[in-house]
Amino acid sequence: MGKDIKNICCIGAGYVGGPTMAVIALKNPQIQVNIVDINEQRITDWNDTDLDKLPIYEPGLKEVVEETRNKNLFFSTDVDTAIDNADMIFISVNTPTKTYGKGKGQAADLKYIELCARQIARVSKTDKIVVEKSTLPVRTAEALQGILSSTGNGVKFEILSNPEFLAEGTAIDDLLIPDRVLIGGNNTVSGKEAKNALSSIYEAWIPKERVLQTNVWSSELSKLTANAFLAQRISSINAMSVLCEETEADVDEIARAIGMDSRIGPKFLKSSVGFGGSCFQKDVLNLVYIAKSYGLDEVAEYWDQVIKLNDYQKRRFADKIIKESYNTVSGKKIAFFGWAFKKDTNDTRESAAIYVADHLLDEQADIIVYDPKVSEERIYADLEYLNTHSSEEIRNRVKVVSSHSEAVNNAHAIAILTEWDEFKAYNWKEIYSKVLKPANVFDGRNILDKEKLVNVGFNVYNIGK
Repeated sequence: MGKDIKNICCIGAGYVGGPTMAVIALKNPQIQVNIVDINEQRITDWNDTDLDKLPIYEPGLKEVVEETRNKNLFFSTDVDTAIDNADMIFISVNTPTKTYGKGKGQAADLKYIELCARQIARVSKTDKIVVEKSTLPVRTAEALQGILSSTGNGVKFEILSNPEFLAEGTAIDDLLIPDRVLIGGNNTVSGKEAKNALSSIYEAWIPKERVLQTNVWSSELSKLTANAFLAQRISSINAMSVLCEETEADVDEIARAIGMDSRIGPKFLKSSVGFGGSCFQKDVLNLVYIAKSYGLDEVAEYWDQVIKLNDYQKRRFADKIIKESYNTVSGKKIAFFGWAFKKDTNDTRESAAIYVADHLLDEQADIIVYDPKVSEERIYADLEYLNTHSSEEIRNRVKVVSSHSEAVNNAHAIAILTEWDEFKAYNWKEIYSKVLKPANVFDGRNILDKEKLVNVGFNVYNIGK
């Protein structure tokens, strides 16, 4: 079985570290799990007695935390002690796309990973298994090994790659019933022991045949490949949506028709205003950068097109709003329903709403945003991060409200940017009475009953119809 793991440390208390460690703690009550982060506010939120204040909204997460917290799951800012006590350390820190220097806009920024590695090397007095949980470019394990093995204090480190395949909104289910768990490591005796040690933790609730062991490079590249393939499917159906709008075909009917082909399957064929989230864009760009760095320009261009089409879809949606508003949205109120990149999460990273709003701000629109889970400060921070409009302009032109009925008062148009279920259940007759006429709804997620809304009096504009 390899090493018997009694104490786990996870560096990074974010979207991956928090839920993953909570489920590991739930299923392995004999193991102490310590999640550490230098962000004091985040740790305070994880420790809050009011479980509705957890820093991450994810269905089922609060119940798991309630059952494990302060029993065998602990949250702390004391990173050194957690590293020192651990048999196994998960690195689960952010790896954003670089915004500077070589590889800007494509390569992953590994500075947080390197800082973690140096801290682990400095603090460790006993042998450790170090697990890459963050999404990383291929051959990062090699860099980690280089840093960790140069300490000169006789401590041995075995490095594993264990990428996450979680979809936000269903992360707890994805952890409890995964399609597969991937563990990459060296094929040496100690490498196999480390892989078996991590495998035995997952085997507490996952059938052994679903835990795949590979070499470390295959594991790292599998994660990027999986996300690239999924992103590509979305861009493919979105490319067809543009053609559908020109030819009076219906993209949902096409998706259903091709999805019944067993070779294609029905998943990830939902046409929309574009994909978002922390992984798809970042991982595809990473793949583009890696291909370029090996001189594989044709491969790089192929994957880069997936991103270009996604950007085009967001821009096209904003342009449609402008066109149907008599070619000007200057000073007009556009109500946004949704800001999160998808329903059942408060994560807004790379959300289509950010880019659609930015495009409309270029045209001097006034934007009123309602999202059931995203805070006002998060929305302002997302727009300010783009650096295309001043903070003052953003705060003057973008208002965040706490109810949908407030958002639609005297609105010139309503845009659906997130597929929250509640939007379908609204009283659209009442909404119609509050908006300016002609009443335009732009359904960027194709979730509303178009016929019903048309009968109320709305003009409804869909993607791919």
